[in-house]
Amino acid sequence: QVQLVESGGGSVQAGGSLRLSCAASGYTVSMAWFRQAPGKEREGIAAILNGGSTTVYGDSVKGRFTISRDNAKNTVYLEMVSLKPEDTAIYYCAAERRWMGSWSALTPASYSYWGQGAQVTVSS
Repeated sequence: QVQLVESGGGSVQAGGSLRLSCAASGYTVSMAWFRQAPGKEREGIAAILNGGSTTVYGDSVKGRFTISRDNAKNTVYLEMVSLKPEDTAIYYCAAERRWMGSWSALTPASYSYWGQGAQVTVSS
């Protein structure tokens, strides 16, 4: 069993930056960040796969968000810059204990373990 604990959410003005962290209690191979805005489906935005060898980004965040992983701490980070009001959502960390192809990295069903979510609010 893997427990995931997110931290670092909050409120920021458009153009600002935030960093999210997700600490995993157990062994993980692939980790990702998803987000869900009110009335919308959960969206995969970034993944770091297979111990950190591959990163995948959704089109809506490419060039603005960076996912990274500290294997010694079993923690994944999401650095977010140039934030926009449309980035407002609950951000969820997800993890899986198996190797994963990039084609499925941003699909919620690919992950078995989920964090509780962290609110990110971007005001205009």
